[in-house]
Amino acid sequence: MTRVLLALVLSLALLVPAGSALAVAPQDFPAQAPENHLVDGADVLSRATNGELSKRLERLEQDHINANLVTLRRLDYGVDLDGFASDLLKRWHAGDDGSLLLVVETATNSAAIKADAGVQQRLPESLLESTAEETMALPLRDGDRYRQAVVDGLIRLETVLAGGEDPGPPLLAETQVVVSNVPTKEETAESKAWVWITVLMVLGTLVPMATWWVFSR
Repeated sequence: MTRVLLALVLSLALLVPAGSALAVAPQDFPAQAPENHLVDGADVLSRATNGELSKRLERLEQDHINANLVTLRRLDYGVDLDGFASDLLKRWHAGDDGSLLLVVETATNSAAIKADAGVQQRLPESLLESTAEETMALPLRDGDRYRQAVVDGLIRLETVLAGGEDPGPPLLAETQVVVSNVPTKEETAESKAWVWITVLMVLGTLVPMATWWVFSR
């Protein structure tokens, strides 16, 4: 039933102008979460990736967490991603305990993760924010790697749920400045200028001395 409603929503979206069809709000989604835990509204995940992530989200039920993932192209005007995620979480899981929602917006390559109070006792809000804004943000902005962003985010959350230490956000590799022994064009020109100045100074000293020596004999 949920899939039928979602298909109906997407069909109706084709009847409105293209610019509006790309923008969504929480009320554009069915009242119930998808059975496969995933809505790829932005159409950025392959069929294989859909299946992989769906199974991964489903495994979180072993930790008594009902996790869902939503990808979308862009939000309605005036709607921010955090607010959208919070509203959609409430729409899908009003009164439920143990719900988690990951949202990816492809227009800005940004992510948001929201959870109810019960989940936040195990996954603090600060961890959810860091996972979305740092762990997932890196692959999102580095080549639109949507699958990798979701996998990296889930791995971090799964580690904490399993009782492990939070691995933290990814470390950014520092760019090493390579020092070259080859002189630059400017350095070469400057070096040549000093050579000419030195030659002229030497000539300016030797020529008068040689002239005096010749005529003094």
